Amino acid sequence: MTLRAVPVGIGHYLPARIVPNSEFEKTIDTTDEWIRSRSGIERRHFAAEGETTSDMAIAAARAALADAGLDPGDIDALIVATSTPDLTFPSAATMVQAGLGLKSGFAFDVQAVCAGFVYGLSTANAFITSGQVKRVMVIGAETFSRIMDWQDRGTCVLFGDGAGALILEAQEGKGTPQDRGILATDLHSDGDFRDLLYVDGGVSSTQSTGVLRMQGREVFRHAVEKLAETAHTALGKAGLGAEDVDWIVPHQANLRIITRTAQKMGVGMDRVVVTVQDHGNTSAASIPLALSVGVARGQIKRGDLLVTEAIGGGLAWGAVILRW
Repeated sequence: MTLRAVPVGIGHYLPARIVPNSEFEKTIDTTDEWIRSRSGIERRHFAAEGETTSDMAIAAARAALADAGLDPGDIDALIVATSTPDLTFPSAATMVQAGLGLKSGFAFDVQAVCAGFVYGLSTANAFITSGQVKRVMVIGAETFSRIMDWQDRGTCVLFGDGAGALILEAQEGKGTPQDRGILATDLHSDGDFRDLLYVDGGVSSTQSTGVLRMQGREVFRHAVEKLAETAHTALGKAGLGAEDVDWIVPHQANLRIITRTAQKMGVGMDRVVVTVQDHGNTSAASIPLALSVGVARGQIKRGDLLVTEAIGGGLAWGAVILRW
């Protein structure tokens, strides 16, 4: 028998404030049509004043626990993928731990920007398959609205806030591609491309938060190439191919990237979960948000084979093959 990290609960949270594209027309030189045509985004959610990343993560965590029929004490480890924590330290994960009343186990953050949730899944999988823990909650949560340059029309219209949470549990499988749970992972990074997508502030450099900077065309080029490649590699590790995929659940950065990546993988858009139009780019939160919405819509069903893939600042990218 083979130990697998199997999904048992999913949930998400979105801030109450919805910001349509038309709101940006009042402050910068842009239009709803311009934003839609270049990104596919129609609206996004922004956190309320005083609403933090850990607040949203706690709400998503509670939704996932309710979906799984579990109590906080049933969780052995808590991983929060975020680039926008409440404080420099302690970790957002420990704040979520306290907010849930979780006194046992351990909690820590993972920072790989938009690829953070994929990195978090891979980390959780390693803990579970090595027998160190039974259940891990992986949360992606971001408040990117706090690091925007509101005069940069090429970036400020793209991002939103939110959180999603997935609970993984150790279960025995047969060691075949038909097992439920995580079947394969593939992670990469290349710091030579760090200047393509970054925040121009930091504790040891500027002692300020900074704002997001991005070379959009270059990020687009790297994204399509690297996402398709890592997805194919991960599928190969699992002994599967594109024809076996029921759903791609991609990082929701840009509809054109999502479409081009699916084309390169040979998967039709009718097998891709798309939420970017409603959420914008929520960085590490985008994949768990899309997973949760896909389940709620009735798209993702037990036994479906999923490919999740993401790329973010670093550059950092990767893919996870998961049977739901």
